[in-house]
Amino acid sequence: MEGSMTAVCVLLALIVRWAVSLYPYSGARKPPIFGDYEAQRHWQEVTLNLPVQQWYFNSTDNDLLYWGLDYPPLTAYHSLLCGYIACAINPDWVALTSSRGYESPQHKLFMRVTVLVADLIIYIPAVILYCSYLQETPKRRMASLLCILLYPGLILVDYGHFQYPSHTYNSVSLGLALWGVIALSRGWDALGSLAFCFALNYKQMELYHSLPFFCYLLGKGFQKGIVGRGFLFLLKIGATVIGAFALCWMPFLTDAEQIFQVLRRLFPVGRGLFEDKVANVWCSLSILFKIKTILSAETQLKLSFACTLLGVLPTCLKLTMSPTLRGFKLSLVICALSFFLFSFQVHEKSILLVSLPVCFLLSEIPLMSTWFLLTSTFSMLPLLVKDELIVAYSITMLAFLLVTAACLSFHEKTSEDAMRLKAFCLSIRKYFTWFTVPESLLRLLLFLSLLVMAALTIGSRALTPPPALPDLFPVLISAVSCTHFLMFFFYFNIVHLWDRTPEQSKKKTF
Repeated sequence: MEGSMTAVCVLLALIVRWAVSLYPYSGARKPPIFGDYEAQRHWQEVTLNLPVQQWYFNSTDNDLLYWGLDYPPLTAYHSLLCGYIACAINPDWVALTSSRGYESPQHKLFMRVTVLVADLIIYIPAVILYCSYLQETPKRRMASLLCILLYPGLILVDYGHFQYPSHTYNSVSLGLALWGVIALSRGWDALGSLAFCFALNYKQMELYHSLPFFCYLLGKGFQKGIVGRGFLFLLKIGATVIGAFALCWMPFLTDAEQIFQVLRRLFPVGRGLFEDKVANVWCSLSILFKIKTILSAETQLKLSFACTLLGVLPTCLKLTMSPTLRGFKLSLVICALSFFLFSFQVHEKSILLVSLPVCFLLSEIPLMSTWFLLTSTFSMLPLLVKDELIVAYSITMLAFLLVTAACLSFHEKTSEDAMRLKAFCLSIRKYFTWFTVPESLLRLLLFLSLLVMAALTIGSRALTPPPALPDLFPVLISAVSCTHFLMFFFYFNIVHLWDRTPEQSKKKTF
């Protein structure tokens, strides 16, 4: 019975994905650079037609100003694989230089199918396996599976917006990271490290998740003893990481210039603190004072580094001292959210790197997890409006809200226990006996939050901003979303720092 329900959930998720793929994509019919869809096609063209040593270098045949390759080797290898298949179907799709701006219904179908195949091979099986390990009833596991697979943010970006590879094929990097989480939960630490190294070598933004992986494994090593078993454990993990990176970077290890050029392309710090209206602290603060003009570029970089470090420090210390699976999942959320809120050159779609570990918590903390996932999708609204995806956005958001309400009853889980705030509240009540978390207030805040999101969604389409404030709605959406994310940041920190759940090492389940 559970197998049949799993098949139904997957089929429904695939139908929604394919329906969204019928909408327009980023940059359609918009010369001269045609937007981000063209970037993905161009990468296939470059990797297929040029020697690997030229992929990251500027040349006559590889103009880096025209969607130059600037993501890690596994992304390039994936583009090469897609390029071979595209060339076998129609060489015009990836012909060197002459294929620039190529658009056709057949090519759009091919590009959409590549995303769907990646989902089916990597991401969806990982979600199914993750949910099968949940310590829940079969009905609850199926509910979690359906809700995770219907998360609208990932679907809209991968199948609607079709951003260039750093943000399309999220199913690959997020799926590999999820495989790493599953492996660690089963005690296969070297295999989990290998899976995460592949995720990091597919998309450098997986650095958002790197500290929790590092601290969890370091903590396990300390538990085994800094000498003897613990040292051998950490040595095995270190050898796995080095081997995985060497395997991915092998073609670029021929000389130092190759390595440094790839790194320069991966970390372009010259772009500045932020570009678009992203829902993080720096963009929101710029409404009040222009950080970019007040502070030098070097100061901005140092400030963002210091704030990000301070944001991740408490959860990383707690995870290292007490490496539990629940703490690991919470730390993934906190570290990724800290990077999103405070780090340098954040893209609006980077919020998906926070959303994946939040999906892990849907069955455990349904209200805050659902609320966050709705907010994360809302924060990308200006991008989705630009790509004419407002109808797909509205339908998938409403569907996700209804499914989570029906399957997880998230709106009813407002008690201290359900919110995982009991330990925190008890510690506060030692000094303030009257302290409590009003359930009615939580429901009211949730209702007002959803109301504001709905109002800004309608307003951004139905109202014309004043000429003096052309970016009024993107700025409001960014500020409102950032306020929400700061609230979630403090909430998840409280849950993790006050968590007293002992590690159940014998039960390799979530």
